[in-house]
Amino acid sequence: MAKVTTGAGDTGYTGLLGAERVAKYDPRPDTFGTVDEATSALGLARAMTQDQKVKDIIYHVQQELYLLMGELATTPEVYEKMGLRMTIEHVQGLEKVEEQLKQEVEIPNKFIIPGDTLAGAALDLARTIIRRAERMVVKLLHDGVIQNGEVVRYLNRLSDMIFILARYIEVKSSVAELPQ
Repeated sequence: MAKVTTGAGDTGYTGLLGAERVAKYDPRPDTFGTVDEATSALGLARAMTQDQKVKDIIYHVQQELYLLMGELATTPEVYEKMGLRMTIEHVQGLEKVEEQLKQEVEIPNKFIIPGDTLAGAALDLARTIIRRAERMVVKLLHDGVIQNGEVVRYLNRLSDMIFILARYIEVKSSVAELPQ
C-alpha cells in the first residue's frame, strides 16, 4: 500500500524531481500546485458530464497536465535524463481538438457568464485556474527557472480549448433538454 503521509514536508520544504528541496512557497511548487488545482477542477467537470466525448477529452488533458507538472518539478541537473517535457505535438493536439469542437459549436462574439450548466461552470473554473497557472509559468520562463516555452504555449491553448469545450457542453446540454 502506498504511503500517503511521509512527514518529509512537515518542515515546510518539498522535494523536486532531482535532489533539490525547496520551500513549499517557492515558485515551482506554487506553480505545479496551481496546475494540480486545474486538474482537479477538470476532474469535477468530467464527473459532472454524461457526454463521453467530453469525458475522454478531459481525461486526456488531465494526463498531459501530469506530464507538465512533472516537467515543472524537474531540476535542471536531471531534466534531460527525465524526459518529462511538453512538446509542439502536445500543443498541436490541443489545436486539433479545438478545431474539431468549433465545427460543432458556434462561439459567440460576446462575454460569457459562466453557470448555464454544472459541467460548463466547472470547465470555466478550470479555465481560470489554467490561466493563473499560465501567468505563473510565464514568470518561471522569464526568470530563467524553466527553459521550455512549449509549457506556456500549451497552457495558453488549453485555456482556449477548455473555453470552447464549455460552450460545447452547454450547447449539447440545452439540446438534450429540449422537449420531445
